Amino acid sequence: MALSDILADGSILTDLGASSRKQVLQSLSDLAADATGLDARPIFDGVLQRERLGSTGVGEGVAIPHARIPGLTKVTGLFARLRSPVDFESIDGRPADLIFMLLAPENSGAEHLKALARVSRLMRREDVRQRLRAAPDGDAIHVILAGEPQSDAA
Repeated sequence: MALSDILADGSILTDLGASSRKQVLQSLSDLAADATGLDARPIFDGVLQRERLGSTGVGEGVAIPHARIPGLTKVTGLFARLRSPVDFESIDGRPADLIFMLLAPENSGAEHLKALARVSRLMRREDVRQRLRAAPDGDAIHVILAGEPQSDAA
């Protein structure tokens, strides 16, 4: 599964001015609602409920909030680069400024985990994080996220 297959049209925010984790999740939930045709509230509630189980801040300024959403028909990814980093209770204590939200259908199993592994592998790469932070606009970010070579090693 390539990230280009899951990135929804208009799914990238390049200069999000949120000041808290909840604001980031709400903004991405609103964007997901526009992309999927679903109501933003159950998306936000699902992602927030997952955050309560344990932080999705993975370190190095990256967070990968994710949830299974009733009514969603396919795995959907959204991305935000924040104007100022916010606390995602990351394992390294560093606030996050690169946020990749991953949503999956309620009964997706391996597909959801495969997508999560792909995003995680990509975001672990220092060169990718630097390119995402330096990208001039959403189109450039999309190319960085979607243009990575695919391998199904996950």
